[in-house]
Amino acid sequence: MPEHEQATIMAFVVRDKQERLLLLAASPRNRKKLTRELGHFRWFDKRYSTPVSWSADPKRKLWDRHLQGIENIVLLLRSKGAGQSCWVISENVEIDGKLLPLETALESVIGSGMGSILSCIPGKLAYFEGEDESLLLSK
Repeated sequence: MPEHEQATIMAFVVRDKQERLLLLAASPRNRKKLTRELGHFRWFDKRYSTPVSWSADPKRKLWDRHLQGIENIVLLLRSKGAGQSCWVISENVEIDGKLLPLETALESVIGSGMGSILSCIPGKLAYFEGEDESLLLSK
């Protein structure tokens, strides 16, 4: 299991769910059980999770607002130390388990309706996009 996945689960998930999720993430056969839960994932430690509001100029066209919102999240993550790429844990099998450029990963997950965790700094900084919320995960 990549360092990002283990460090993210250990840092940001409540203690009583960590062992189970680590086992699911480590097993290619059981990984889908983990990723299926991401859409409505409720086990983040509240001490390290902050809601991220969608901020874009309402006067812009729809696509321009979408791009501005992604840019704002990139700026937020970079202000916290994120680099050019991130590790993806996602319901979307096309991007799950891959190291992607940060902007590409955000474009793939925001508004997709599929739960995803983008690990920017292992155990220190991540972004979560679920069906109902977006969270900054940071220590």
